[in-house]
Amino acid sequence: MSAQPEESVANKTIGTLNNIPFESIIGGPLSACVKAQAEAAVSTVNFIEAVGLKDGPNNTKEAVYVVFSYLQNGRRANISVPLLALVPIPYISINNIELDFKVTINGTEESHLEDGTTVESESKSETSTKKGGGWLTKRKTTKMSTSISTKRDSKATQDSKFSIESTIDVHVQAGQESMPSGMAKILAMLNEAVDVVPENGDLTIDGPYKDDEGKFYLTAKYKNPFGEYSTKELTCEQGKPDGTYAGEGVRYVFSQSGITAVVKAMKLDDNGEQTQDVVFSRSIAIG
Repeated sequence: MSAQPEESVANKTIGTLNNIPFESIIGGPLSACVKAQAEAAVSTVNFIEAVGLKDGPNNTKEAVYVVFSYLQNGRRANISVPLLALVPIPYISINNIELDFKVTINGTEESHLEDGTTVESESKSETSTKKGGGWLTKRKTTKMSTSISTKRDSKATQDSKFSIESTIDVHVQAGQESMPSGMAKILAMLNEAVDVVPENGDLTIDGPYKDDEGKFYLTAKYKNPFGEYSTKELTCEQGKPDGTYAGEGVRYVFSQSGITAVVKAMKLDDNGEQTQDVVFSRSIAIG
């Protein structure tokens, strides 16, 4: 005897479910989300490098500054701001993933069994008997005939039908992620680096002072319109350069007292050489 139709359909349904590649169905969207998250992180790095940084000396990177000119107390001044402190940095993060997967299996099995029996056989028998004779006796005749017919046929049919419908819905929610702590500290430092400088820069004089040997000296510092200390523009009449001071200014030494030193900040040409144009000039009495 063959298995019952209900049992056969159940077994086939279970077998069909076991053959569904759930690993690919579920793992595929998850892998795509992980890849998208990695690409978003790379995009953030590329944005910071392309927008907020520039090449510096000795294979280093420098922050890009934006300089604005505005009026302050009736005087024109420049404000220097790091570009990264002005623009939003894209931190896109996938914070929720939902997978809705539905499989519909329609299984139909039909069994049709026909078993009809017809046996055909034919058998004929005929007997004839005659009795009697003479004038006074009746004549008797007997006949017998037999016929048997049988036929047998068998027929069996069985139909099975299965259909599978599957749908998958992927819901991905992404949004602006909170800034990493390291980048937040860097931006806080850049915000503190915002500086206001006069349009032509700023010249400050520290001194004059007298050392133990009785020589007079002073330190001159010049901050250019971009808010950067520079020593190339500085020059001092009557004074002899005696090295730089903390990389920001120039120390000048004077061999005698009772003189007036003139400290100047000169404009530079495109090659970084001093021109004859004076940006600032300060006179300092020595001794």
